[in-house]
Amino acid sequence: MDLAQLEALAAVVDEGSFDAAAGALHLTPSAVSQRIKALEASAGQVLVRRTRPAAATDAGAAYVRLARQVAALVHETQARVGVDSVVTVPIAVNADSMATWLLPALATLPPTVTFDLRRDDQAHTADLLRSGSVMGAITSDAQPVQGCRSERLGAMRYRPMATPGLVEQWFAGGVDAASLARAPMVVFDRRDDLQDQYLRRRSRSRLSPPRHHVPATADFAQAVLLGLGWGMLPDEQSLEPERQGSLVELDPGQHVDVALHWQQWTLHTPALDAVADAIREAAARQLR
Repeated sequence: MDLAQLEALAAVVDEGSFDAAAGALHLTPSAVSQRIKALEASAGQVLVRRTRPAAATDAGAAYVRLARQVAALVHETQARVGVDSVVTVPIAVNADSMATWLLPALATLPPTVTFDLRRDDQAHTADLLRSGSVMGAITSDAQPVQGCRSERLGAMRYRPMATPGLVEQWFAGGVDAASLARAPMVVFDRRDDLQDQYLRRRSRSRLSPPRHHVPATADFAQAVLLGLGWGMLPDEQSLEPERQGSLVELDPGQHVDVALHWQQWTLHTPALDAVADAIREAAARQLR
């Protein structure tokens, strides 16, 4: 296989278009297109969907993964013979981990390792491993993706939190199905199921209260602090406002624990193993 063609394929998938891939590789769009067409001719099938953004087909995902593995092995070989080079490690991560404990862990690694963090819900980050988009993922999926190994990191605890004013306004008579159905709540995005998990557990029925969508971790917490609605906050975000009296537990004793796992390629490289060690050590300190 032509390594330049594999590199072009990975760049198109990463950058989302042939033009952007050309810029990243310092080539013309025509040169990138020719390399992709040649690789597709060799494979005997289409590897890239010409969509916006461009995406790998099922067959293309296997080639993208191969491209990343080759790049990782090239970097390892260069490091062993003393050639200075920088390796980029793409990682899929859920937003709350990235906003609380992950970045301090990655900050301990040497400057020869850079990161391409892909944010998604913890229930979906493993899909990015399957597609070949990333080399590792923090995920709620314990079942190893094919070609990967999985280990449990710990759990993040989420509790329903609200301002004292919101509790007084909507839950003066207590927390029950009727009050939960009326009171506004804050959700991260349309993949965020944490609030609905709590509602199903608490009411034994499907409730549809008014909801604000706030798809950024810090802004989500700020929306709860402003009293826009109640929301499930991880302890890492809620403990300090709770101590200050800005937030209170909406329903004391109720919580949702989200177990997190680290999945990575079974192919070992020094950079990927160093990332895994840093994540594992940070999780042991921060997670339940």
